[in-house]
Amino acid sequence: MINVTPTAASKISELLTEENKTDAGLRVFVQGGGCSGFQYGLMIDEGEGDSTTDAVFESNGVKLFVDPVSVSYLKGAEVDFVDTVTGGGFTIKNPNAKSTCGCGSSFSV
Repeated sequence: MINVTPTAASKISELLTEENKTDAGLRVFVQGGGCSGFQYGLMIDEGEGDSTTDAVFESNGVKLFVDPVSVSYLKGAEVDFVDTVTGGGFTIKNPNAKSTCGCGSSFSV
């Protein structure tokens, strides 16, 4: 299961409304690359992925789509939105990551 904080859920809902895609959700995935070996990816998904293999979660009113490879790396992860003086962005807190890089968007297992 992947959780979305209330702050992130609010921001995701706001983005989906702006894009006029209120029935869409958020695709969360892991891909090779980054300083530590793997990096996170987030994108709006209208459910066009592979519905026979994708895991679909709902957290705080937001639909999440995760492919079968990524789901094993993201079990128990939390998507959050952080707003700082230098800008805002989504972050993923992943209990499966053994180490992360300084930017927080790459990890190793």
